[in-house]
Amino acid sequence: MTTRPHPVAASAAADTAALLSLRNVTISHLEASTPTPSAVSFDVHPGEVVLLLGPSGSGKSTLALAMNGLVPHTVPATVEGMVRVAGQDAATATVAELATTVGMVFQDPDAQLITGTLLDEVAFGPENLRLPVADVLARAEAALRRMGLWHRRHESPDVLSGGGRQRLAIACALAMGSPLLVLDEPTANLDPAGVDDVYSALRDVVAAGDRAIVLVEHNLDAAVELVDRVVVLDGTGCLVADGPVDAILRDRAADLHALGVWLPTATLAALRLEQSGHRFDRLPLTPAELRAALIDAPAAAAAPAAASAHTPQPQPRRGDVLVSVEGLQLSRGRTRVLHGNDLEVTAGEFVAVVGANGAGKTTLVQAIAGVLRPPRGTVRIDGLDVRRVDARALSRHVGFVFQNPEHQFIATTVFDEIAHGLRATRLDGRRLDDAEVRRRTDDLLARFGLADKAGIHPFLLSGGQKRRLSVGTALVGGARLLVLDEPTFGQDRARADELLALLDDLRESGTTIIVVTHDMQVVAEHADRLIVVDDGRIVADGPTAHVFADDALLARAGLRPPPLREAFAGLSSHPALAAITRLRDLPGGAG
Repeated sequence: MTTRPHPVAASAAADTAALLSLRNVTISHLEASTPTPSAVSFDVHPGEVVLLLGPSGSGKSTLALAMNGLVPHTVPATVEGMVRVAGQDAATATVAELATTVGMVFQDPDAQLITGTLLDEVAFGPENLRLPVADVLARAEAALRRMGLWHRRHESPDVLSGGGRQRLAIACALAMGSPLLVLDEPTANLDPAGVDDVYSALRDVVAAGDRAIVLVEHNLDAAVELVDRVVVLDGTGCLVADGPVDAILRDRAADLHALGVWLPTATLAALRLEQSGHRFDRLPLTPAELRAALIDAPAAAAAPAAASAHTPQPQPRRGDVLVSVEGLQLSRGRTRVLHGNDLEVTAGEFVAVVGANGAGKTTLVQAIAGVLRPPRGTVRIDGLDVRRVDARALSRHVGFVFQNPEHQFIATTVFDEIAHGLRATRLDGRRLDDAEVRRRTDDLLARFGLADKAGIHPFLLSGGQKRRLSVGTALVGGARLLVLDEPTFGQDRARADELLALLDDLRESGTTIIVVTHDMQVVAEHADRLIVVDDGRIVADGPTAHVFADDALLARAGLRPPPLREAFAGLSSHPALAAITRLRDLPGGAG
């Protein structure tokens, strides 16, 4: 993509006063060698939903924080150019003043939850607007009902799942009634029902035409039907595209793909199919559009190219039993979270654990990894009972990667983050000497593409680099089992592909992988076994393709099949595509 001047918004909104105006905005963080974003200009008008797209490190989240003054007033940075929100200059207005105009939902919901109950949390913002008590309560109730949380209004936010806390953060923003709503990855932790709730609420926000939304989102499969305009930053933080959805996501899809950003799965599939001879009058953005385009296309032109493309999904490689779970039960307070689960995982498997928010997925894998010690039941890894092994000894058998990498960083440099685990490692009964620690650390940093970042603080890494470092720290002790909670959270497509390719390589070299995720396409592409958790119980466990074929089971568990299955299943006009659920199995080049 080449940089081009900012166009005037091609809509009726262009005639109204902008809610948000950015002019040549350049932001430099402390210790950063280059600014991101750089010289960005665009406007957002009432009634618009603007998707801010770009690869990791392009400055999307930084730009979002500048829209409500957190950058630079709370997050230190140098801001050049102009940011105006509803006529207020963000450089001189306080964060409190801007908060009346801009509602913000952060990537990490824990960063904005501060009170003791859900009701207090949602009421907190309107209370600070000095609204009458009746209005505060009415706003709080409406927002909590909209996010499906009203029945839990007296509970603490701490007892919610990650997805539940994300819903709560969005409810807080909705209750403020701000003219501009800025959301950074609002659906990253949500199940399909939660995603539907969020986007239904956002449609209501802009329906009247007097409010606007700026959305930073990687899950374009969900967002594409809400968004009407796309603003794209490149890897250096420069604005390279700004226009309607069709002009950007359809007409410039190949350019966006080259940038390494996410595209809708249907669009990625179409780009691959075009390389094998398919022709699309307009690139599809949804599974329904892709299916309709293929039904209308002549079968004869496409079938020969696709006929030999499908490769069978690999079956799990059965080795020795590495993980054995018997009668696992776990409660939080008086609430039973897990109910008597049994499970075995053999060496060399890539297992995905899926389920609705609050189903118990994260609790299950945390209990398996020893992060939570189960009060009832047995969990053994490599024959060791996790309840009877200290944390240091257990880390030599299992590594756990949290949803938010920052939660597990303890050192002040990337090098020391890796070296810390090695310094505690014993080899043949002896501690590793300094030379061996350095050699192994250097080797691992090179393997994870972090050799040039060895001397910087882990918190200064990009999101993708933080995730790779967290995987490295989890594996440094030589663990045979790696457990990851939402590994693609906050990652652009290129970084997510890098991480997932790394996990595939680790599995090939003997590491067993267990992943919790809401991304059904990731599951389809990489997992050879799928476990479905519903209400604290394992309700399905089998080869990925077999579980995804059970539509009734997925519906009961609050899940959906991967987008490619929605597009291709039963597609009689193109039988060679009908069984494909993975992008890698499509004819054509790299997808």
